[in-house]
Amino acid sequence: MAIGNAAAQPELGRRCRFELTAGAEAVPRARRLTHDRLLGWAVCDETRDMAALVVSELVTNAVVHTASRRIVCELLDDRSADLLRIVVIDEGCGPDRPAPHPARDGVEDHGRGLLLVQAICRAWGAAEAGLGLEVWADLPRNAVSDLPRTAVSDLPCTAVSDLPCTAVSDLPPTPASEVG
Repeated sequence: MAIGNAAAQPELGRRCRFELTAGAEAVPRARRLTHDRLLGWAVCDETRDMAALVVSELVTNAVVHTASRRIVCELLDDRSADLLRIVVIDEGCGPDRPAPHPARDGVEDHGRGLLLVQAICRAWGAAEAGLGLEVWADLPRNAVSDLPRTAVSDLPCTAVSDLPCTAVSDLPPTPASEVG
């Protein structure tokens, strides 16, 4: 069963796939690897930042809501369609399907990740992948500001103020051997 707002499968252009050990360290590592790969692909700064945010949210969900030991991330670059697809695959065993939660009272520091993904991506969705779940999100490769959806700046402050990726500058640089 698939959920989300459907979009065509991107043409296979450039592709990067990496595996992470599920745990708190997976989120900053996925963010760094994503940023570094997209920098190498000459993806615009704005899209790189949005992709790092999206991968943070999707990997966080895989760590928090599943019993996965490993998480697979894929980045697919379809330049001809101006599309960057982010895919996160977990090993499953979580009781819930991914879905955006309705607005909260602003005191909770969780539950807004897929709302944010939905707001900044052209499309997103999820489908079963073996025992786990494959969650994907599409961003425009070059012009995030042209998105037809709500801009991040239009979201309530509480929707972006508690994001775990605000401390990116505190992270050590990724060793070149980890970027592939």
